Amino acid sequence: MKLQYLYLTPTTMIKKILLSLFFFISASHLFAQNTPIMDYGFRLGLTAHPTFGWIKAENGKGNGTSLGFSYGLLADFNFAENYSLATGITVTTINGKSTEINPRLYAQNANTTAATAYDLKYKLQYLELPLTVKLKTNKIGDLRWYGQFGLSNDFNIGARQDAESGGKGIVTNQNIKSSTRFYRAGLILGGGGEFDLDTHTSITAGLTYNNGFTNIVKDGDRSVKNHYIALNFGIFF
Repeated sequence: MKLQYLYLTPTTMIKKILLSLFFFISASHLFAQNTPIMDYGFRLGLTAHPTFGWIKAENGKGNGTSLGFSYGLLADFNFAENYSLATGITVTTINGKSTEINPRLYAQNANTTAATAYDLKYKLQYLELPLTVKLKTNKIGDLRWYGQFGLSNDFNIGARQDAESGGKGIVTNQNIKSSTRFYRAGLILGGGGEFDLDTHTSITAGLTYNNGFTNIVKDGDRSVKNHYIALNFGIFF
């Protein structure tokens, strides 16, 4: 008996995630309508903000931070007066620079087996689905503060890299998706404030630290992880 494996392309994966999120939001709205005592509201919003990423390489070192960008949807499911399940779906770019010794992608084409340092710039783009808990203070006028903690689930949708060695360029903007892992997990820790503009609209600003704890490369035993800090800006409706 032959076993058939279902392969999902990134486009199909994105469609399924969006469809699942839509049904989840719809089901939550219907549930809230049927349980008015526990209905503290559902909010949907938009976000666009910069990210500052860096690389930690087991066989090398990071070379400072690099600017990226994130944009997409925010969603808060308020299950109590001061507590929310915060999620969303964003396209997030995590850039970073490193110096690594003999990465297989480039070292295998070199004419020497000696230890050689390569300066790399990672330019990675993810579809990010955070799952976090948001703890809020009581309102102080139109302002309330919040803290946030949870898990980042990231699915690679683009991976490119610049590489040089000894000051000599090797590749520029090369597609490295085949040597980059599809799934990335991270720990989210952040905080900020929300300011009410009117009864249904509020703006939010804050700071988030996203600590990646899974290997992002497929290169034997080589381990590389990426992290970022985001300056969050958004608006809820």
